[in-house]
Amino acid sequence: MRMVLGFVAGAIAVLVFHQGAWALLHLAGLMPPPYPMDPVPPLGVPLTLDLCFWGGLWGLGYGLLRPKLAMPSWLSGLLLGWVAAFAYWFIVSPIKGEPVAGGWQPQGMLVVLAILTPWGIGVGLTLELLTACVRRRS
Repeated sequence: MRMVLGFVAGAIAVLVFHQGAWALLHLAGLMPPPYPMDPVPPLGVPLTLDLCFWGGLWGLGYGLLRPKLAMPSWLSGLLLGWVAAFAYWFIVSPIKGEPVAGGWQPQGMLVVLAILTPWGIGVGLTLELLTACVRRRS
């Protein structure tokens, strides 16, 4: 059940926290509009759905680890966001043929942190809320 709730929390956090931060950065002129629907190769899935899927996978892993973490959910979520940022900079970007850490451009690196930090906190808080709702119903 923790895996399912973690996946759902990760996907919801993309729609609310990740894209909310993206929207604020868009208003600041640093990002294109939020909720992009451009197709992602190779399947042509809309980008926002792709982000929800990957956010859900990160949330699934977080859901499994969360009971072992002796810290508040917002703090463990913050750490999740930072781990995801490092994974993006040093694993995902090179796989996509992009420079490591966005070529070490401070603005680009801060944008990644400004999006993934609230997302991670959102995963932690959303998972806590979903878990409480499931416990209450049973």
